[in-house]
Amino acid sequence: MTSFHYTTEQPGETIEKLLREQWQGGKKSVHQMRMDKSVTDTDGQPVEWKEPLPAGTELIFGFSEAQSAYKPEPSNSLRVLWEDEHILAVHKPAGVSVHPEHLPGTGTLMNEVMGYIEAKGGTYAEHIHRLDQHTAGVLLIAKHPLAKTMFDRMLEQNQIERYYTAELEGQLRKPRGSINMPIGKDRYHATKRRVSPSGQSAITHFKVLERKPDTTLVEAQLETGRTHQIRVHFSHLGHPVVGDQLYGSETMSRGPYKLVATKVAFTHPITSEMIVVETE
Repeated sequence: MTSFHYTTEQPGETIEKLLREQWQGGKKSVHQMRMDKSVTDTDGQPVEWKEPLPAGTELIFGFSEAQSAYKPEPSNSLRVLWEDEHILAVHKPAGVSVHPEHLPGTGTLMNEVMGYIEAKGGTYAEHIHRLDQHTAGVLLIAKHPLAKTMFDRMLEQNQIERYYTAELEGQLRKPRGSINMPIGKDRYHATKRRVSPSGQSAITHFKVLERKPDTTLVEAQLETGRTHQIRVHFSHLGHPVVGDQLYGSETMSRGPYKLVATKVAFTHPITSEMIVVETE
């Protein structure tokens, strides 16, 4: 069964206050947990939701019905960057899809993650955000439904900082700046996106890290997370990511195009710790 442990910090805390106010767990999730009596003490006895608890009370939050549909596969090559009872951060290799086109599917990162989770006795894993197939880097995965709800909200409210390193064709003139251009679907190409006045709001912040003879290395930070956002924005400025032929790169790179999700940072919604996860 999927579960996590929590020890109350302040006297008088209640389960209802924790879930509804402090963690903002979502009405549907919280209602289901209450109906299932899924919060117990260390002896497995259900705890009353509105009962004030002494500081230091140990609780177990269980999710007996939480199961993900990804087919588990061997996880020998999975690189775990950071982990606790709530979140798993892994390195996604370039060329590997985050999830299958159709469940249960095979050969994707989430299949390996499910193999890793299952080997530890868990049954649940769901990605919080996505990376394009040929983009490598840090990916966050929720290990229980409550974490998924909380991190989905944090992502929507721009409370998860996401940083990328991109090598761009040509010389980007500005040393730093922001690109605020809406992105929509390309009517002439099924998988391509383009800057479009009728598209969704998309904002990318950037700073130049290094200038090479024919390319510019930049750090990009996402304020929004539209499909192909970094690739679309810089291509629109005339500086496509090196090797990204879908968006106009004229440079043939060795291997995938030059874009890596290097870092994520967030305040942990349960422990209140500042978490920073980085990869090469």
